[in-house]
Amino acid sequence: MQDDNLTEINIEDQKIIDNKELNILEALIPVIALVGMLAYNIFVFGDDALSGSNQFVLLLGAAVAAIVGFKNKVSYKRMLEEVAENVKSTTGALLILLMVGSLAGTWLISGIIPTMIYYGLQILNPTIFLAACVIICSIISIATGSSWTTSATVGIALVGIGETLGISVGMTAGAVLSGAYFGDKMSPLSDTTNLAPAMAGGELFSHIKYMALTTVPTIVITLIIFIIMGFNIDTTGTPQIDDKLAAINGAFNISPWLFIVPVLVIIMIVKKTPPLIALLTGSLLGGVAALIAQPDIVVKIAGADSLTFQSAYKGIMNALTVDTAVETSSKELNDLFTAGGMKGMLGTIWLIVCAMVFGGVMDAIGALSRITKSLLNLATTTFGLFASTVASCLALNLTASDQYLALVVPGKMFKQAYEDKGLAPENLSRTLEDAGTVTSVLIPWNTCGAYHSKVLFGQAGATAYIPYAFFSILSPFMTLLFAAFSIKIKQLKAAK
Repeated sequence: MQDDNLTEINIEDQKIIDNKELNILEALIPVIALVGMLAYNIFVFGDDALSGSNQFVLLLGAAVAAIVGFKNKVSYKRMLEEVAENVKSTTGALLILLMVGSLAGTWLISGIIPTMIYYGLQILNPTIFLAACVIICSIISIATGSSWTTSATVGIALVGIGETLGISVGMTAGAVLSGAYFGDKMSPLSDTTNLAPAMAGGELFSHIKYMALTTVPTIVITLIIFIIMGFNIDTTGTPQIDDKLAAINGAFNISPWLFIVPVLVIIMIVKKTPPLIALLTGSLLGGVAALIAQPDIVVKIAGADSLTFQSAYKGIMNALTVDTAVETSSKELNDLFTAGGMKGMLGTIWLIVCAMVFGGVMDAIGALSRITKSLLNLATTTFGLFASTVASCLALNLTASDQYLALVVPGKMFKQAYEDKGLAPENLSRTLEDAGTVTSVLIPWNTCGAYHSKVLFGQAGATAYIPYAFFSILSPFMTLLFAAFSIKIKQLKAAK
């Protein structure tokens, strides 16, 4: 067999493949090639890179990895099997993307999102808007345990409010994601918050309590930055708010009763309803709300003259599946009040599948294992151990394009090293979250980066939020700062 040098270590639902014939230089060849090709591709295409060309570059990166694999006696069948496993692992994420697309469509034509924007414009002052975004999204994300749900509900509305106020979409999205990922990290309902201590051998609430030591200072600094930005940015939307409010009111029947739908969705998530079911329910309720509150819009989208069962069905189905738009008397709002339905998510799904191809081949040839082991070998000191964990999480987010692998692989591989140095498992689980969970959104082709880019910007490839995602940027540095100065480094309790 060609694969005699490959062994599989089962880890929860994941497995790490080790190839004894692969050296670190060979493992890095596909990474270097991918980064180089992506850099040039972005230079040529700019913001349009993720509309298609970057997807093909990811496949080229996978081809380079495959060549390295063939040289090291890894079979084509093995690579294809790992690609299939990787793509299979994203099934839930892909379906959620489709549901978010349909939800955005019905929440637009029902007036739910316009109503959020309408009231938000009257409540949120431009000066405190960015800081308010962080706080609002933190609360929602702690309650739901999901940064994805937060982006798909209040995140979309906040981006719309910010755009109307004249605040850049990138800034608003950065504030939304900072709050969303703070809540995602600190919520006991979050899957990553449960996964990290499971990988490190710790306990959930002990992990959350210990993680607060680095997470709370990071979110405080993030809030301070956004408050300072709020006092210094020029907002052009304030003088035109009355015109914007009149335009929204003229196009939609605005009513606080429409908030019932998003509140029900959030309650469902808090009650641990599977996200797919909650989002599907939200999409359908949005359709019902459209028929009740905005029948004229439904008729117009259906291309009909009156509301009948057939025109109602066609209008709602169009909102769920394809491009829809609602015209107002404001050109800026016309650009904002558009949705792509499920069809609009296909570009992002394409990106995720191509990223999983690259990650699958890298896993199959043993490159992910080799890179992580090499980083582990550099950890000769306590600080070096923390730094190697951070680097490993970042490398996995970059190469495997999957947030969960960025927790699982380093978690299992570094667990014994932390024990050997007398460090409690909370040190590892906290570092996994500080470096693995939150940085996934900073990688455009990672499942998290691709998702949030699409949901908050409405177009594939819009990654202008990255410089403003301060919480995600600062978190790895905060955990390294604590390690460097031995601040609150928990030791293993001596056996009695």
